[in-house]
Amino acid sequence: MRILHTSDWHVGKVLKGRNRFEEHTRVLAQVIEIAQAEQPDLVIVAGDLYDTAAPTAESTRLVTRALSALRKTGARVVAIGGNHDNGQALDALRPWADAAGIELRGSFNAPQDLLIEGTTAGGERWRLVALPFLSQRYAIRAVEMYELTEAESNQTYADLIARLIGKLTESFAEPGAVNLITSHLTMVGASTGGGEREAHTIMGYAVPATVFPQNTHYVALGHLHRSQRVIGPCPVRYCGSPLAVDFGEEENVSSVAIVDVAVDKAAQVRDVPVTSALTLRTVRGTLEQLATVNLPDAWLRVLVREAPRPGLREDVQELLPNALEVRIDPDMLPDRAGARSAERAGRSPRELFSDYLDSRGNAEEGVRELFDQLYDEVSSNQ
Repeated sequence: MRILHTSDWHVGKVLKGRNRFEEHTRVLAQVIEIAQAEQPDLVIVAGDLYDTAAPTAESTRLVTRALSALRKTGARVVAIGGNHDNGQALDALRPWADAAGIELRGSFNAPQDLLIEGTTAGGERWRLVALPFLSQRYAIRAVEMYELTEAESNQTYADLIARLIGKLTESFAEPGAVNLITSHLTMVGASTGGGEREAHTIMGYAVPATVFPQNTHYVALGHLHRSQRVIGPCPVRYCGSPLAVDFGEEENVSSVAIVDVAVDKAAQVRDVPVTSALTLRTVRGTLEQLATVNLPDAWLRVLVREAPRPGLREDVQELLPNALEVRIDPDMLPDRAGARSAERAGRSPRELFSDYLDSRGNAEEGVRELFDQLYDEVSSNQ
């Protein structure tokens, strides 16, 4: 069977105040063209269809039309909710999705609802575990369906996900079908793309690839925006976002993944580039140097090598109308490191930490007391 794996559309994304709706329209049109050319049996959209939990009507129309167009290529279409999506709002679209022949899984409901099965036109049977993004709280709720003890329900996020996937993939032991998983996760050892939501990529949400059973033919992941393979007991892959969503992703190659796999054939993966969006580029230089920059098909982040002065931003944007972000090059800023060092000289670690908490608006005395205890323990051991 053939699979088209895409994720992290982030429809509705605004970059430095610039609406990118037209770019998203072109990008999804190209994804549909790729599906028409490749004729996959199954299209997997591994989460983050939207950039916000409250998408506009315009964004909703674009996403639903894109899913419908992918379905009209003849492929089965499965889409799951990501951490940017409102899972319950996606589930509210289930009646429309069911009528359109689209499998939409916004949030965790009944476990049996997450196992989707099918047969290709060529007679290849497949089964797919479609696990939407789960926050820490909802991961506990999902696993509690299996009547865990109190100690078991207090396991780490990775342990909970491992237990959940283990239960959902029990049918994989039955031979004769291609076993697939799609989810929206942060994998240990994977590289972030640069524009992900930090709160859901920190180590508390990181899961080892060993959570996936060895008899899985392919794991289609979303969440990290860089196309990459993750080393694991089975083929595990992020397809990346089909467009760079922030300047931290300007080195990424936007693409979708095409996967050919069979019960007795290892997954063969190739990336198909998606080139419809404007590229993101960082340029730096003096005004004279910036006047020679010619990048009309890119959104720009400009680091100006000039002394700060009123009107400098306007001068840059007159030279480069596609400049969305204009900043003074850090090398041109006064060196404040020496001044900060002088200010800190002679102050105790407790005073410095207290100043840090004050600068962050943290007034909880418990935090200061905990720091004092830790500092006393460290100091006494030296």
